[in-house]
Amino acid sequence: MNREKTIVRTSILGIVANVLLSGFKAAVGLFAHSVSMILDAVNNLTDALSSVVTIVGTKLAGRSPDRKHPLGHGRIEHLSAMIIGVIILYAGVTALVESIKKIITPEVPDHSIYSFIVVGAAVVVKIFLGLYFKKTGKDVKSDTLKASGTDALFDAVISTSVLVGAVIFLLFRVNIEAWLGAVISLFILKSGFDVLKDAAGDILGRRVDSEITKKVRESMASFPEVQGVFDLILHDYGPEKYMGSAHIAVAETMTAEELDVLERKIAGKVYEDTGVIMAGLSVYAVNETKDLPKAVESEIRSLLSVHPEVLEMHGFRLFEETKIIQFDMVIDFSVKNREARMAELHDEIQQHYPEYSVCITLDADISD
Repeated sequence: MNREKTIVRTSILGIVANVLLSGFKAAVGLFAHSVSMILDAVNNLTDALSSVVTIVGTKLAGRSPDRKHPLGHGRIEHLSAMIIGVIILYAGVTALVESIKKIITPEVPDHSIYSFIVVGAAVVVKIFLGLYFKKTGKDVKSDTLKASGTDALFDAVISTSVLVGAVIFLLFRVNIEAWLGAVISLFILKSGFDVLKDAAGDILGRRVDSEITKKVRESMASFPEVQGVFDLILHDYGPEKYMGSAHIAVAETMTAEELDVLERKIAGKVYEDTGVIMAGLSVYAVNETKDLPKAVESEIRSLLSVHPEVLEMHGFRLFEETKIIQFDMVIDFSVKNREARMAELHDEIQQHYPEYSVCITLDADISD
C-alpha cells in the first residue's frame, strides 16, 4: 500500500508539472510560430498522459487476488508500460509529420524573452523531475517510474535544444526550428521503442536480477543437508512478487519425512530472506555409498571439462540394474544450436559407455 501511494503521489506531481509546462510552451510556441517549442509541448503532454496510465496501472495491479487471478494482478504494470510506449510512439509520429510539413512550408519564428524564460524553467523542472522519479522508482522498485525519470532527463536535453534553436535564430537569423522538430521527433520515437522493448521483455520473461537469484541460492544452500542448488526458476508476477522452483541435491539416504521437513524449512527461510515464494522443490539424490557411480560421474565430468560451452552438469544417476546413465547439462546460449551440440556430446559420451544407455536432459541457463 505504501508503494502504491508513493507511485501515485509521484505520478500526480508529474502530471501537474507536465500539464503546466505543456500549456506554457504551447502558448509561447503558437505566439512565436515555433514548431520545435510546440512539439516540445506535445511531448510534455504525452508525459502527463503517461503518468495517468502509470496511476491506473498501479491501482489495477494492486487489486487483491481473485478466483480468475489467484496470483494477483501485478503484471498489469507491464501492460501499462506498453500503453505508455504506444502513446510515446504516437506522439513521435505526429511530431515527425508536423516537422516535415514545416520543413516544406517554413514559418519564421518570433521569439521573445518569454520563450527563453519558459524553456529555461522547463529544463530546470525536468531535471528535478527526472532525478526525483528515478530515485523514487529505485526506492519502490518501479520500472515505470524509473523509465519516466529517464524520459524526463531526456526531455531536459530536448528543451535545451529548443533553446539553442531560438538563440541561433536571434543571433544569425537562421531558422532551424523545423529541423530541430524532426530531430526531437526521432528521439521521441526512440524513447517509445525502448519503453515497448522493455515492457515486452518483462511480459515474455527476462532473466531475473542476479542479486535476487544469488540471495535465493545462498538461502537454500545454508542448510547443511543441501549439497547443491540447481534449475532455479523464478516467475515474475509483478513488482516484488516472485514464485520459484528448484532442485536441491541431497543424500540418497534421506527419508521422505526428513525431506518434507527440510523442504518446509527451506521454503520458510527463502521467503524470510528474500520474499520469494518457493512453490516447488524437487530433489536430486546424491550417491554417497557406491564406488562405480562415483567413478563414472568423475570420468564424464572430465570428458565435458574440455568443452567450455558446457556450463554445468548435475543430477547424475547411474542405474546398474537397467544400465542407464542419466544427468542434466547446461549449454551456453551463445551456442547457436544447443540441441545439436548436446546430441554431439551425447554421442561422445555414449561411445565411452557402450554398455549403458546415456540419457541427457538439456537445461537452460536461466538464472545466474
